[in-house]
Amino acid sequence: MTATVPQSGGRLLTPGEVASLFRVDPKTVTRWAAAGRIGSIRTPGGHRRFREEEVNELLAKLTTEATDLVE
Repeated sequence: MTATVPQSGGRLLTPGEVASLFRVDPKTVTRWAAAGRIGSIRTPGGHRRFREEEVNELLAKLTTEATDLVE
């Protein structure tokens, strides 16, 4: 899901910042956005930005799922 204008306040992250959190390449984050796995916002210059809150929720979900697999 790609929006052009932020619908609520909050910090926006770059693909590089998101990639650091997930320990993946920034291009992977861009592919996730294109596939709809994570929502993104386009800046007027055409760059992707990601809502910090949504990124943290996805990271927590994936971390929980991975922990459940180990147990």
